Amino acid sequence: MAKYVLKRIGIAMFVLLLITIIEYGLMSLAGNPIEILAGGPRVNEGMLAQKAQNLGLDKPVYVQYFYWLRELLRGNLGVSYKSYQSVSSLLASHIGPTLILMGTALIISTFVSIIAGIYSAVHVHSRSDYLLQSLAFLGQSIPGFFLALILIYIFGIRLGVLPTSGMRELGAAGSGVQFKYLIIPAIVLSVEMTGRNIRYVRSSMLEILGKEYLRAAEGKGIGRRRVIFVHAFRNAFVPILTVLAMEIPGLFGGAVVIEQIFSWPGLGMLTMNAVLQRDYPVIMGVCLLTAIVVLITNLVTDIMYVVADPSVRIK
Repeated sequence: MAKYVLKRIGIAMFVLLLITIIEYGLMSLAGNPIEILAGGPRVNEGMLAQKAQNLGLDKPVYVQYFYWLRELLRGNLGVSYKSYQSVSSLLASHIGPTLILMGTALIISTFVSIIAGIYSAVHVHSRSDYLLQSLAFLGQSIPGFFLALILIYIFGIRLGVLPTSGMRELGAAGSGVQFKYLIIPAIVLSVEMTGRNIRYVRSSMLEILGKEYLRAAEGKGIGRRRVIFVHAFRNAFVPILTVLAMEIPGLFGGAVVIEQIFSWPGLGMLTMNAVLQRDYPVIMGVCLLTAIVVLITNLVTDIMYVVADPSVRIK
């Protein structure tokens, strides 16, 4: 197992290096941040040239990348071109709200999709199965921003029972998240995942429930509920685990839109502002953090494969 984990870490480090190269190259195609200042008042070419030199933007893109990589290896993610704050402090101040929002959405989606998917598979071709499948298709099809606007209108404007922006009341003591501010964003972020995962859980369970060994286990008097939730679900969990792990990148992408709609002060809002301002260090910091989270998730998923299914061979 140790050799396998080290091998996977080595592959992940190589993939991470390739990701940073591609991201830096694509980011440079959007233009130089100095161009934003060119149309401002009291700005001349000399000032722009001095600004570019101070930020190291007067050098070729590949040289800028190697400078960034050198500082990264020293533990320095750079300084924001806009706010002049360190990227590390910006990420640290914004990652908490995003993790809370993403974690809540993932928990809601996982719990609902597993329960609904198992119920749908056990009662296959029944009215409840068709109803759950219809709701799953609806949840998967409706755009997140459109659902967000609907819920804001119903619960925020018409009923006035839930807040529609921020994560706590203005002037509230402390720096945590108030639960009522989390409800609508977490629901919106989890609906699409839930609709998609219900179908995966149902398909995986249907494949396992048709096996002969489950009929034999039930015939021995083990009990249908134990057969379904212990024996069947454990064997169906391996492909389900893959689907759940794949939701992590989607959560980061969806959080960018949802955080903008609900003014949620997380990485999504930080990313959008950095993109609009061409704040290279912040963009690279967010992309690096996202890539690391995805690679760690894939590594943990591979290890959980072996735990969930001992028949999986380690190479």
